[in-house]
This record gives sequence, C-alpha cells and structure tokens, in this order.
Amino acid sequence: MNKPSTHFRWIILSLLFVATTILYIDRSALGILAPELQKSIGWSEEQYGIINSVFMIAYALCFILMGRLIDVIGTRKGYLVSIGIWSIAALGHSLSQSWVGFAVARFSLAVGQSGSFPSAIKAVAEWFPKKDRALAVGIFNGGSNMGTILSPLIIPVLVLNFNNWRVGFLWTFPISIVWVLLWLKYFRKPEHSLNVSTEELQYINSDSSENENTERVGWKDILPHRGAWAIAVAKFMADPIWWFYLFWGAKFLNEKFGLNLKEIGLPFFTIYLASWGLGIFLGWFSSKLMKIGFSLNKGRKLGLLACALFAVPVALVPHTENIWLAVGLIALAAGGHCGWSANVFSLMSDIFPKKATGTVAGFGGFAGAVGGAIVAFSVGKILQNIGPDGYAIPFAVAGCGYLIALLIIHLLVPKIKTINI
Repeated sequence: MNKPSTHFRWIILSLLFVATTILYIDRSALGILAPELQKSIGWSEEQYGIINSVFMIAYALCFILMGRLIDVIGTRKGYLVSIGIWSIAALGHSLSQSWVGFAVARFSLAVGQSGSFPSAIKAVAEWFPKKDRALAVGIFNGGSNMGTILSPLIIPVLVLNFNNWRVGFLWTFPISIVWVLLWLKYFRKPEHSLNVSTEELQYINSDSSENENTERVGWKDILPHRGAWAIAVAKFMADPIWWFYLFWGAKFLNEKFGLNLKEIGLPFFTIYLASWGLGIFLGWFSSKLMKIGFSLNKGRKLGLLACALFAVPVALVPHTENIWLAVGLIALAAGGHCGWSANVFSLMSDIFPKKATGTVAGFGGFAGAVGGAIVAFSVGKILQNIGPDGYAIPFAVAGCGYLIALLIIHLLVPKIKTINI
C-alpha cells in the first residue's frame, strides 16, 4: 500500500479532540466556581450534591438513548445535536438564580454531553482502519485531560477580570459555534469527502474486507456473562471517584486551605497535568508486562493493581496540613484513575469480541454514571450533616475503592479470556 497522498482523517480527529476539550471545560466549570457560587447563590451542601446527582442520572439514562439516536441519524447530525444541546445548556448556567436552576441546567448539559463519546467513537470507526482506532481514540480522549487542565487556568482569570461568575459559563459558546461551522464544512463519510484522496480512502478501508460478524449485539446478549458485570463493577466503583475530584476538589481546597478563585488555578493544573502523564504510564505498564512474558490475565490484573495502589494514599489528604502534599496525593490518585480507565477499556476488548465492545462500553458507562449519582448525593448529605470534617469519608472511599473493585473483578473473572457471543 502506497503512503496516502492526503491525511485528512487527522483533521477530523483534531475536531474530535477539540470537541472533547470543550466538553470537559463546560463540565468542570461548575466545580471550579462552586465555592464562589455557594456564596452568591446560597445553596447548601446537600443541594449541591443534588445538582450533581441530577447531572449523573441524566447522563446515565441519555447515554443509552443518544447512542441509539446517533446510530439512526448518523455521526454528522448526531454530533451537531449533542454539542448544540450542551452548548445551550452551558449558557443556561449563567441564567440560573437558584440551586434548582443549576439542577435544570446540569440536567440539560448531561443530555447533550451524553452523545459526545458515542459520536466520536462512531466517527473514528468511519475514518480509521481497525489497526489505528485504539490510537485515534486515545488521541481524541486526551481532550478530557486538556479540558480539565485549561479550565482552572482560564475560568478564574475571566471571572476575576469581568468580576462576574457568569462569564465562566459563557466563554466557550463562541468556540462551539466555530467548531460547528468547521464540522459542517468538513465532516462527511470518507467516501463522500472531496478532501480525501483515492489512496487515503483505500487506506481507511484497508481492513474492511476482513470477515467479521456484524450482527447487532444488545444488552440481553452480554448480561448473562460475568465479564459484563466485571466491567460494570469497575466503572460503578471507580468513575464516581473521578467525579468527586472534579466536582468537589475546588470546594475541598477552599474549605481546607482557604484557596480562593484566584489561587485555585495552579493546584488544579498540577493535579490534572500530572494525572494525564501518570495515566499514560500506567496504561503502558500493563502492555509492557504482557510484552515481557506475563499472561493476559496476570498482566492486565497487575496493571489494575498498580493503578489501585497509586490511589491508596489519597485517604490521607484530609489529615494533612500541607497544601502541596494534598495536591500531590490527589494527583497520584487521579493518575491512578486515568490508568485504571485505560486498562478497563482494554479489558472490554480482552473479554468481548469487537462486535460487542460498544454495547459493553455503554453498559459500563451507564453503571459508572449511576454510581456517580449515588456518590454525589451521598457526599452532599455527609458534608451537610458533618461539615468539612466529613471529607474524610469520601477520600477514604477513594483510597480503597479500586482495590475492592479489583477483588470483585477477580472473583467474577478468575481468568481473562475472550468469550463467544
């Protein structure tokens, strides 16, 4: 196969990366502004927990529905619907005058954002051959890290300069409009794009002739298998911990160490930049173990164990009086989570054939969002009843949750092997 004369698929991938970055900026804005909003709006800890629970419940339910909608109307229209809904919802935050208003805005945000990942995965499948898809997914999903890194650097500066918290929810809307225009201009299926050469189209379709059973797989086909429940446990117990860092991290640092909006940027930047790098390393680690001779079962589970151990020290965070020690421990735990997520995504394809991985991912995402809703409501209740000392409970759970999840995974799947559906 000659080297393709065009590389337009990477332009499409860059649009997916930018959209994912915007998504995480819009998603994390509330967590960064929470200390300021709690003073301005006057919500209680329990009400803040309900706001985040509403987001997670909507995300869980619509994750399934939006995935089906995108299959019906196609990637081009599907992603437009997704980013259109969540961009308008992000604007809606700036109009909120009470915690109920924020709950409605977060519900709408979740509806729109639930379509982003299914759209992006479908776009990758359309634009990349099978052998390049794992790399492509890893690249566009890096937008989640980029969004969480940029948010604490940009949002506080804008809010302080304009002296208005609403700006923190408004500034991404023009960027989203530019993205929509570029998406409309450039995104087509490769065979319909004028920007794709014959050679590149041949490369994109280079392994599409492989024999593959494309029969549709539903939840009823995967639920009888223990592997599906192992994935669900991995997501149900781990994803809420990441949401806790995202939604309560700034509030904790504000209440524990007195960090204000102006000072929160550098600690958050440090946490998410370090976690990005550590997550890449931990994702590589399990692959390296298998390359040097470990079995799939042992290599994957040792990789998950390493991720879980990085999270254990985070239980000490509420008990330290040094802010940078606390930031460092949270960064290690967040990096452990990023590595855990990479390994769990690989575990899906370890256990299930390709035709089922999308369905399994949807089931796992649903389980993770349900867990996030439960934890969000519970954390709000704990902090409402106990006060700042109550942070010791969720941080303790964050420290041991991955180890417990790994134990259950091992009991459900003693030996990892691909099943037949």
